[in-house]
Amino acid sequence: MRPKLMMPKSAKGGGRNRSAKKAERYSVPITVQLAVRLKLAARGRAVDAPLLLQSDGSVWDNNPGQNYHRQVDKVVTAIRLDPAEVTMYCLRHSSIVRMLLRNVPIRLVASLHNTSVAMIEKHYSRFITEHSVDDIARVGLLSEIAAADDNVIAMVR
Repeated sequence: MRPKLMMPKSAKGGGRNRSAKKAERYSVPITVQLAVRLKLAARGRAVDAPLLLQSDGSVWDNNPGQNYHRQVDKVVTAIRLDPAEVTMYCLRHSSIVRMLLRNVPIRLVASLHNTSVAMIEKHYSRFITEHSVDDIARVGLLSEIAAADDNVIAMVR
């Protein structure tokens, strides 16, 4: 089983076709465990009903960020972090960084996060090279194995 979610596009950039963009969806892979949980949560509901509901069972309105940020702030405070610094957007950032550090192609990372390669490079390049360049570059280094004779050393990758 290779489950996926169809996510709505953000319709960034506005313009004349903003409503058409909002109707577009893109496929995002999810874990089998999450798929099972979502299937259980959706049991008994219409196929076009919202998948995620608030804790009281009500649907999120057109601007869910106005509602869920208070609950997220409570969780962040409970783990002794600052809600002004640790936001829901941090989940997106950590997902992007995790994928880049695992060598997922940048174009795929951009597509899965509904952004562009240029925006990822602009915002993440300096951090990624700081944390991963050593491990990634080390794979391409030559290493000494044995001396072939006095002035020649056999190298392998």
